[in-house]
Amino acid sequence: MNIRPINEEYSVSGQIQPADLDEIKAMGFKSIVCHRPDGEEAGQPSFAEVEARAKELGLAIRHIPVGPMGVTPDAVAAMVDALDDFERPMLGYCRSGARSTATYEHSQRQR
Repeated sequence: MNIRPINEEYSVSGQIQPADLDEIKAMGFKSIVCHRPDGEEAGQPSFAEVEARAKELGLAIRHIPVGPMGVTPDAVAAMVDALDDFERPMLGYCRSGARSTATYEHSQRQR
């Protein structure tokens, strides 16, 4: 897990595993947004698996998949909603962190 801060309220990471969530919570994150579609790669945990453990730990979590079409207006609107609804600091993740970064950057232009 390679968490990279974008600013004080938002960081990004590549794919996380359910077992990573204890450490993520211990690092002080309050919420998580997944930008990776399910089934993108063999062996990737499903959003439901990550979500179940996050909820056990009291972390807010939302799935805003960004697929081959790139960052869509719907994804940006959903990210704005997540930022309005969730406590921060927030962690966004996808395969490498690039889609999570781009979606956040686009959402900042809408706020």
